[in-house]
Amino acid sequence: MIPRIEILKEKKLIGQNIKMSLTNNRTDQLWGQFAPRIKEIKNRATAGKISMQIYPTLYFKDFRYNNEFEKWATIEVKDFGEIPIGMKSFILKDGLYAVFAYKGSSSDNSIFQYIFSEWLPNSEYLIDHRPHFEVLGSKYKNNDLNSEEEIWIPIKEK
Repeated sequence: MIPRIEILKEKKLIGQNIKMSLTNNRTDQLWGQFAPRIKEIKNRATAGKISMQIYPTLYFKDFRYNNEFEKWATIEVKDFGEIPIGMKSFILKDGLYAVFAYKGSSSDNSIFQYIFSEWLPNSEYLIDHRPHFEVLGSKYKNNDLNSEEEIWIPIKEK
């Protein structure tokens, strides 16, 4: 699978976040709280949702399944005029990303194993310390083999 390389333009996001690890995955809890409240957010910029991860600086150098990171459930907005109670704003800064068009179940982590153990080491890029995210558009169906999403990995040239 060959990604497209894209320069992301800054995005304004509104959502909710939680700390978790891969061994204590709380993604369902996060989205379960956020999804019913999406309609409260005004000025949506797109119809899709964004699932975002913010990893500590040494997360990938000393990788362990119980390493904690910050997970966000968000949508993109045009501005931060109204932020519903219990939600936060986040500015996703511009930068270079490898974008993988993925089709398959969101519970299958083999795509990430491929990205980090095969594609990245054999590419002309290194992982960059910026948020990672997935764009969950109209073809996204949680845990469905026919689901489609885009996986955005922050990169920089070697």
